[in-house]
Amino acid sequence: MGFKKLDFKEFSEEEMRQRSKSFLDELSTRRTVRDFSNKSVSLDIIENCIKAAATAPSGANKQPWQFIIVSDSKVKQKIREAAEAEEKEFYNHRATKQWLEDLNQFGTDWHKPFLETAPYLIVVFRQIYDIKNDGSQRKNYYVNESVGIASGFLLAAFHNAGLATLTHTPSPMNFLGKILGRPENERAFLLIPVGYPDEEAEVPEITKKPFTDISKNI
Repeated sequence: MGFKKLDFKEFSEEEMRQRSKSFLDELSTRRTVRDFSNKSVSLDIIENCIKAAATAPSGANKQPWQFIIVSDSKVKQKIREAAEAEEKEFYNHRATKQWLEDLNQFGTDWHKPFLETAPYLIVVFRQIYDIKNDGSQRKNYYVNESVGIASGFLLAAFHNAGLATLTHTPSPMNFLGKILGRPENERAFLLIPVGYPDEEAEVPEITKKPFTDISKNI
């Protein structure tokens, strides 16, 4: 592997301030949506957002991620049925009282119609190790951190494109690998319905922590 000169564009301090504030203002409008429209979205928009996510840094540049785009209605139905089975078990048996109390403000339950309504489901898989052409295995590094960063890039890219998302994490998520026929080195990390919000979509009135609670100057 060789090296090449860094392609870096420098901005004036005022430009930096304007760009950082504009980005903050844009991301501040992002909300998690549970009520989706079935309005279609061009596939190339979805693919561009995934390409943006794939620019994320990763341990040893191993890029230990796979983004599976699901649009087939029958596959989405299978995913919904399996996810609702896990969620029903969670809400009825596995969730602690405190956990359910924390979820009350969102009005959620085990019903997940958005898994069929949204035009696309993006299933993010983390690759625990690489499988070479000869069948041998090679370790990946900082897999959760790498895939987490890429997933954050993906959510920002979808929002920037004018689409709504939901980060859905049914537990356990083993059924996703089985339904989608993924290899043994992959584990489901995140399930992201993406599309347009329903015209009557509502979101809970929540607030973010103040800056002084999340950052300190030392």
